[in-house]
Amino acid sequence: MTFIEFKKLLLDAEISLPKFSKLIKVSDKNLQSYKKKDEVPNAIAVVARCFAEMNKLGMDYRTLIEGLELKAKVKKGSGFAKKNKAKEVVSAPLKQD
Repeated sequence: MTFIEFKKLLLDAEISLPKFSKLIKVSDKNLQSYKKKDEVPNAIAVVARCFAEMNKLGMDYRTLIEGLELKAKVKKGSGFAKKNKAKEVVSAPLKQD
């Protein structure tokens, strides 16, 4: 599916790209990258099509998806450490005379 076809399905589903990304817990930046490739992965295309069809039938797909309590993926591995990590301060014992 092309990115343009994907965007049309989002219009049919009456949802914006940022709201779609929040709902399915996928980064907006990640979804925007498909625009450059002009191809949307099959799984994302299926979700968009289902949302559009459900909306056409008057189904509240947003509530159904929120009920899944999806979790956003967290990057792991080297180079993805939190920048504001609290640093432990180790103090040397005081000398007593």
